[in-house]
Amino acid sequence: MQDPSPKAPTPIAPRTDGRSYVLRFISGKYQGGEFPIATDKQIIVGRSSDLDMVLVEDMVSRKHARIAMQADQIWIEDLGSTNGTFVNGEKIKRARLKEGDRVLIGTSILKVIAGDGPREGMDAKRELENVAHARRNSQQRTMSGSIEEVPLPDLLQLFGTSKKSGVLVIRTEDDVGRIYLKKGAIAYAIINDLDDVQPLKGLYRMLTWQKGLFDLEPPEEREFPTEMNAGVQEILMEGMRQLDEFNRIRHDLPDLAARIAVSAPLIPPLRDLKPEELDVLQLAHNYGAFETVLNKSLATDLETAEILLKLIKTTYLRVE
Repeated sequence: MQDPSPKAPTPIAPRTDGRSYVLRFISGKYQGGEFPIATDKQIIVGRSSDLDMVLVEDMVSRKHARIAMQADQIWIEDLGSTNGTFVNGEKIKRARLKEGDRVLIGTSILKVIAGDGPREGMDAKRELENVAHARRNSQQRTMSGSIEEVPLPDLLQLFGTSKKSGVLVIRTEDDVGRIYLKKGAIAYAIINDLDDVQPLKGLYRMLTWQKGLFDLEPPEEREFPTEMNAGVQEILMEGMRQLDEFNRIRHDLPDLAARIAVSAPLIPPLRDLKPEELDVLQLAHNYGAFETVLNKSLATDLETAEILLKLIKTTYLRVE
């Protein structure tokens, strides 16, 4: 006999891969801190003190963004903020997040990473405040981090899209680079405060750095010899192209500290050289060190290195 009362359909359990995720602050007030993403529990981010994740700064709206994990998908939604929410350098209204994505809200950069499992009873807000207290005691800057965590191209894209102003300082074991930003455009770049290296060349060179720390310092009122006023996207496209080409010939190049000399006797005729090749030949004769030739040359590092290899191959120059 048929049951006269129809049965309610069996609900489909949410699909999940069983992994847990956290938002790790890799820059900003809470750098080093983590905030767990719980399934079916939204995280409201903003300046208001009664929210889940509180970021008290001028660039953050009272209610700025919402992050939620539904089944196996993490979503972020901008709540009509004044200054916007950015994912991997792109301004978004709503976007799906995946592991490794970087979110920029105000001066905080958060990275989605896999967690160790749910942390029961953890007071995430209190944990973040403990991190912020430790950073205040160590007098660290508001926006800082590692270029291993946030590569310089990604960082510049974030700052360019969000139209930030300030001085981006990158410190490696050997060098200190400064990139001056004005509303997201690159105004100037310099390495070790040396004017020998042209600003565009210095900027391309910094893009090759893979280890170091960065700080975004307040804007400086400073006049530059030649202001670049360059868009981040065009710089990154050309910079990445040059980096790929440079890496292709890197193994053929002498060490930076290598000595270079004009061959004696000089057999191939100078008249066969182009003006830019003669310039590199003269720099090698005047300074004798590969690194100094790169620094003094008006051409990019890639162009100078390619010319140098040609001059060595055709016996105009020799490596001592």
